[in-house]
This record gives sequence, structure tokens and C-alpha cells, in this order.
Amino acid sequence: MPRHRRERRRRGGSDGPPIDPAAWRLLAACTAAAAVLQIDGTLITVALPRAGHALSMGVHSQGLVLAIYFLAYALALWPGGRLVDRAGSRTVALTGLSIFAVGAAIGALSPSAGLLIGSRVIQGLGAGLVSPAAMAGAVSGFPPERRGTALGIWGAGSGMANLAGPLIGGALTVLVGWRADWWALVPLAAASAVAIWRLTPRGVAAQKTTASRLPRSPVIVGATLVAALTFAVMIGTFFIAEQYLQDVAGYSPLGAAAVLIVVALLFGLAAPLAGRLADARGERLPLVAGLTLAGVALEILGIPGVPLSGLAPLPLLLPVGLGLGLLFAPTSRAALNAAPKASHGRVSAMLSGGRLMGAGVGAGVAGVALGGGVSAAGVRGVLLGAAALCILVGVPITTRLLSGRVIAEPASELAEAQVQTAQVG
Repeated sequence: MPRHRRERRRRGGSDGPPIDPAAWRLLAACTAAAAVLQIDGTLITVALPRAGHALSMGVHSQGLVLAIYFLAYALALWPGGRLVDRAGSRTVALTGLSIFAVGAAIGALSPSAGLLIGSRVIQGLGAGLVSPAAMAGAVSGFPPERRGTALGIWGAGSGMANLAGPLIGGALTVLVGWRADWWALVPLAAASAVAIWRLTPRGVAAQKTTASRLPRSPVIVGATLVAALTFAVMIGTFFIAEQYLQDVAGYSPLGAAAVLIVVALLFGLAAPLAGRLADARGERLPLVAGLTLAGVALEILGIPGVPLSGLAPLPLLLPVGLGLGLLFAPTSRAALNAAPKASHGRVSAMLSGGRLMGAGVGAGVAGVALGGGVSAAGVRGVLLGAAALCILVGVPITTRLLSGRVIAEPASELAEAQVQTAQVG
């Protein structure tokens, strides 16, 4: 390998072209919009046991409230990604945030389980437009060798959202009631729309595409599969943890949320590290490390006799949060760098679709596993299944379909990216 390429890898791509300040502002606005969608998942999960009691919903129906949102979200992603590539990220993001806010308001007013589930469909459709627009817009000002850094910041935003969601959800549920959790999403979506409106330049929002099909790349397929696995594990384990801690261990919603703060905090702290590591060494190293860390810790938690509440599980929650935090940026970087910029809306939709289908499956399987009642044995079974997904499925996919090299676009596309970045200002 030439000396200058070895030096670039060692320094994490920091010797690449300078990043326009407007690109950082665009990244901040898009990260904020994506964070609202991330807050929704954890905030609603905390509120579900109280909402279920109020609306006479069993554990299975509560799982459906989560799963139907993720399903609608996933179904809207592909048309949303195509709209981003044709109409631009700005318009699509603003439309999606408006729909999402309307769905949240309907959920807050729902008098029945049926209407609550219906409102989650509306929210999911709005989220399906926001997600690909936000990701494509976030990296649009960054060259390929610096996208890991940008996506690491994006992942940190998601981690902080995961941290804020349980805190906000627990506090609102205890102090005001479960409906306040749905109402809180309305001003959050509105604030994100204002940020997109003011900080996303119109001239860079639209990316005209000349390609009718996505590249047939095993890298994109592998990244999407790993993304699905990551969110199946994360959402499924979060869901069963909330159910167990509140219904069996006797925690309040706020107390149960506090236990999961450790996982969310580690997720946020690990994401920037994973992004820079992917820029420097390729995607395989952080992905294998993350899957192994999370899988081993979950497997130990699933062993009968290992405590599931109190302070004893905290040392095992550390590698779970750290491991999950190492997965987001490398998977996104691998997929986006394997496709031209004109396809980034659709690639983002594929990644988000994988994550949301995984989240829906994780929530649904956890709900079915606990359908006969919440018990330690049922929780351990789900934890062992999540560990098997990480180690027996995730690691082989990573080693076979995702390369360890630093992927970069051809010089002509990199030059185009630099021109578009300069136009942001």
C-alpha cells in the first residue's frame, strides 16, 4: 500500500479536504431531526405499561403499539428515499415531520387502544419520510473518507436521544401521565422542522438522480442486515427490560428508565469513536468488536442465577451499550460509500428500513415471548436469543460481506462532492 494511503488510514482521513462550516450546521440540523425519531422509541417504551393499564391493553397489544409504528415506518422508507433523490432532503424532511407531529397529537388524545395503534401508523409514515432525508442530508457535505466521523456524530446524537427518551418518558409518566409522552413529541418535531427550515440550504437539498436502480452491492446488503440485527437486539431488550423492571421488580417508570441510562450513555459515547475508527481502519474492526461485546454480555445476563435488577447487572450493561454504540456509524459508512451520491436517499432508506424492520421484529418477538406473563425465565430466553443473533449471525455477516478496507468514491465523484460542499455556503 502506498505510503500516503497508509498515513491517511492512520490519521483517520483527517488530511482530506476541509469541511465547510455550513456542512457541520447541516449535520446538526439533520441529526436533531433523526433524534426525535429515536426519542420516540424509548420514550413510548417507558410509557407503555401505564398506557396499557389505562386502555386495558395486554403485553401483546403493548408490543403491537411499538411494532406497528416500526412497520409503517419501514414501509414508507423506500418511497421516502426515492423522493429524497428526486425532490431533495429539505422538502421531504419537513413534510415527514409535519405528519409525525399530527400522529403524535392523535395518540395523545386517543380514548382507545385501537385509535392509539392507528396514530402510531401515522407517526410511522411521517418518520419514514424524515429518516432517509435526514441521513442523506447529514453526509451530503462530507467526502467519503470523512463520512465515518460525520456518522459518528449522528450516532452520538442517537445515543443522547436514547438517554433523554427514558428520562423524559419516566418523568412525564410519573408526574403528568402517559398521554404527556405523546404530547411531548409534538413540540420536539416542530423544533426540528424549524432547524431543518433554517439550516438546510435549498440549493443543496435536491440531488437529481440519473440512476434508475441501486448498485447491486453485497456491502449494502451486509450493512442492511447488520443494521436490522442491531435494532432487533436493542429494541427487544429495552422492551423486555421495561416490562420486567416495572411489572416484576417493582420499579417506577422513572426508576426503570434510570437503569437503561447506562446503555444509552455508552451508545452515545462509543459512536464517534466507531466513526473515526471506521475512517482509519475500515468497518470490519468496530463491527466485530461491537457484536462480540454486546453478544457476550447478553449471554451472561441470560444465565439463570445472574441478577436482572439492582446494581449487580450494571457491569454487564456497560459492554452492551458500548457494543451497540460501535455498530451504527460503520454500517452506515459502508453502505453509503458503496453507492454514488445520487442514490444516497435510497441507500439511507434501505439502512433505516433494515433498522426499523429489526426493531419491529425485536419488539414483536419480545411481546410474544412475554405473552403468558412477565417472568425472569422469559426475559432470560429473549436475552439468550439476542446474544445468539449477535455472535452466530452478526459476526459471520460482517466478516463475509463487509470488507476491512477503507472504501472511497472514485476521484470524479469525490471532486463532485467537494464542489457541492462549496456550494452549501
